[in-house]
Amino acid sequence: MRLVLQRVKKAAVSINNVLHAYINEGFLILVGIENEDTNEDIDWLCAKVCSMRVFADAEGKLNLDIKQTNGDILIVSQFTLHASTKKGNRPSFIKAARPEVAIPLYEKFISETERLLGKACKTGQFGADMQVELINDGPVTIILDSKNKE
Repeated sequence: MRLVLQRVKKAAVSINNVLHAYINEGFLILVGIENEDTNEDIDWLCAKVCSMRVFADAEGKLNLDIKQTNGDILIVSQFTLHASTKKGNRPSFIKAARPEVAIPLYEKFISETERLLGKACKTGQFGADMQVELINDGPVTIILDSKNKE
């Protein structure tokens, strides 16, 4: 499972030109799921997301996590995070999980994040053509990959 975690001042998802979800300060998380992903991947990533210290304390140091700032989270599925660009110019998405595998894992990722955060997250709509807007704060953008735990 691969995440792009972006600290934002605000973020929104629209579907068919209609606002679907909106948050103020917090994280926009793009989630890519592959066939081999399991509950262990979800547990590791959710724990990382909710304890990632990337928010400034009173001295301006990145010492606070999202729970300490009462920030919000917007979670958006994005199968293109598993694009392979090894051959040619047309990406292959063969590693991205099919909906019958990805949807339950995506929903579990949301519920586990909500449990650790202690409040509801906003989400996009799985499989929809979405327009995502954000104001990246910092900018702080971190890539997390449960198969490559650096």
